[in-house]
Amino acid sequence: MTYAEVFTALADPTRRSIFEALLDDPKTVGELAAGQPVSRPAVSQHLKVLQSAQLVSVEPHGNRHVYAIKRDGLNELRAYLDGFWSDALFAYGAEISRRNKKNRKKKC
Repeated sequence: MTYAEVFTALADPTRRSIFEALLDDPKTVGELAAGQPVSRPAVSQHLKVLQSAQLVSVEPHGNRHVYAIKRDGLNELRAYLDGFWSDALFAYGAEISRRNKKNRKKKC
């Protein structure tokens, strides 16, 4: 899995809504479908995409399937975004250093 697969999976607003519905606790397809503007089969298809991107896990309970967020599925996305955060912090530090040098020259 790559961060691109995660972006692709979460790009769809309905899929993202289904994913976010799992934040608090695991749910069945029926429970997820009750809060969505799409049919139960459509929710199942969205869950397959999320599962393929390793964002959700599924556990069979009798004739039901319970879906939960796989938090480690977000690791590659987090690492990708952390790279931008590190760049931003470095740029911020460089700007502060530049301004400090400029201010010291003005005082002299």
